[in-house]
Amino acid sequence: MKFASLFLAGLLFLSPALAGAQEVAPDVLVKTVTNEVLEVVRNDKDIQSGDSRKTIALVESKVLPHFNFSHMTRLAMARNWSKASAAQQKALTDEFRTLLVRTYSKALNEYKTQTIDFRPLKAKPGDTDVKVSTRINQTGSVKPITLDYYLEKQDTGWKVYDIEVGGISLVINYRDFFTSEIRKGGVDGLIQSLQEKNASSEKASSPADSRK
Repeated sequence: MKFASLFLAGLLFLSPALAGAQEVAPDVLVKTVTNEVLEVVRNDKDIQSGDSRKTIALVESKVLPHFNFSHMTRLAMARNWSKASAAQQKALTDEFRTLLVRTYSKALNEYKTQTIDFRPLKAKPGDTDVKVSTRINQTGSVKPITLDYYLEKQDTGWKVYDIEVGGISLVINYRDFFTSEIRKGGVDGLIQSLQEKNASSEKASSPADSRK
């Protein structure tokens, strides 16, 4: 399975259905909604056949409300975040958000037979920053893959700010790319690079959409 596809599995548990239930423990939230969303994915014929518009809509509605993209972008930018103006920071966050949505949407139809084990939550009462650990079981003799979510509790509920697959962080994975682009063209160069990636991704999905 591709690296981006693995991160998608981490996104699938997120749904606005429990958004208002702030008293729900983060591990309970992960387990409950993972099972619900995976059931939808596996039984939706349009998603399984590669309907990009429907998969993007699914990610937009069930994933994004539970991610803190501003925090994720700050972490990916590291020390370079302070070099960006407020307008640049907003543009970076918006483009990063779009990049992740399209990346995960493309990988969504790869999930058909995988199962997920949920590990006991190791957190103290009152903790506002926790790690929820799961394991993806693949078909055949392929070893299970660890998938960890890092969540922070805010006034609006628990929000994800990083995901690790097999010990590899989503934020760190993009940090190297961000740093490289900034070295070449500054913050504006990074924004342009993200815009080009998103435009290319949108163009690539257009032929399939036009046949709908």
